[in-house]
Amino acid sequence: MGLTGAVVSLAVAGWLIWLLPGPHLAAVLGFGPVDGVMRIASCYEATDEQGYSDGTNCTGTYTPRAAGEPSRQVTLDKAATPHKPGSTVEVRMARGRAHELSGYALGTWITVTGLILGPFLALSLSFRACARDRTWSHNGDYVLVFIVAEVAALVLGLLVGIVVSIAIALFDLFV
Repeated sequence: MGLTGAVVSLAVAGWLIWLLPGPHLAAVLGFGPVDGVMRIASCYEATDEQGYSDGTNCTGTYTPRAAGEPSRQVTLDKAATPHKPGSTVEVRMARGRAHELSGYALGTWITVTGLILGPFLALSLSFRACARDRTWSHNGDYVLVFIVAEVAALVLGLLVGIVVSIAIALFDLFV
């Protein structure tokens, strides 16, 4: 029974990741072809619900690559740089928002993915130990795994975001 719990726990984590941050992460990483181009109208410093900075968003007109689809107004979520009005950017769409590779967006979506995975990983390891020992484990080791996984998700998201932001800045300097 414990092994089944471990597999189900990881399956639920995979489903939640696929459902929530997965499409955004795939769009930011550039999986699949470009969905279309966006002509930038304006860029602004976005804020979250509490008023903290949430990167740079840009608004503009999105023109799909597929023929026959109408152009529409969209938001470029967590842009790599504040784009000049009138410039065009190749984007991928996820949940009605445009995405491009940016350190802030990649760090955000990696962190969200890790924060979802952490509790399910600890639960899965606990179920696996129960299956191995044929008894319910009451020790706090898996709470520690949970805490370490959550902190690791935050640190990994921060480091990836910084490295990608630096790489994008250097790439823009030399192109």
